[in-house]
Amino acid sequence: MKKIKISTIIIYLFLIFLVVVYVAPLLWMVMVSMKTNKELIDAPFSIPKEFIKANYVDAWTKGKLGIAMLNSAIVCVVSLILSIVIGTMAAFAIGIMKWKYSKAVMLFFLLGMMLPIHCILIPLYKNIAAVGLSDSLPGLIIPYTVFSLPVTIYIMTGFFESLPKELFEAAFIDGCSVYRSFAVVGVPLTKTGLFVVGLMSFVANWNEMLCAVIFLSTDTKKTLPVALTKFAGPHATNYVQQFAAIIIAVLPTIVVYSCFSNQIVDGLTQGAVKG
Repeated sequence: MKKIKISTIIIYLFLIFLVVVYVAPLLWMVMVSMKTNKELIDAPFSIPKEFIKANYVDAWTKGKLGIAMLNSAIVCVVSLILSIVIGTMAAFAIGIMKWKYSKAVMLFFLLGMMLPIHCILIPLYKNIAAVGLSDSLPGLIIPYTVFSLPVTIYIMTGFFESLPKELFEAAFIDGCSVYRSFAVVGVPLTKTGLFVVGLMSFVANWNEMLCAVIFLSTDTKKTLPVALTKFAGPHATNYVQQFAAIIIAVLPTIVVYSCFSNQIVDGLTQGAVKG
């Protein structure tokens, strides 16, 4: 019988502990979302005496989560596509093409990672309003795209720099233009990196609330995080419906990660290897 090392047991116990830490709050939220407010206050950690599924129906209708989820999907998908296309092209230019100011441009983009959105929120809103895009989804897509670019460029540049330069030299010798070598050679070899930056951008924009609260005022244009605030009133809060709405809000991110988890892990692994 093969002996199991103590270090292996410790690692597995630690991983089990992490699973419990991360999964337990989600299970508690699901349990709370099927209680009554009175039962939640009296026994917050007990199993519901009766599972009230109507809380989800009420949360969906009263919170108008359908239109809010559609707005979030439009904003996230469009900003995701724009940030990936622009960011990947910029990363290709920095990581593969040789030119004098490539490092300076990379440093310029990295400054965007160190600049909190809170610092430029007021001038950003003034500029968005000045061009007539306040209280509109395009007015939210623009800052989401811009703030997704630094991370996208940083990660994708690492992927491009890890590729053998001989592949692109051979493509150029065979007559490929810069754009064709980018589309035919570069993008297919870095598709795992696209999954990584895509998930990061999608989750960040899906959960973003500060810009959405300030830029959007019409109920039919509000995104999902803003819609969740409707359940908290000045005098009372419907906690069970709010938890039901939160469960509905986090489901898309769980589904997306579950579908692309293998590609994301591969992307993180490949991105850690340089040269």
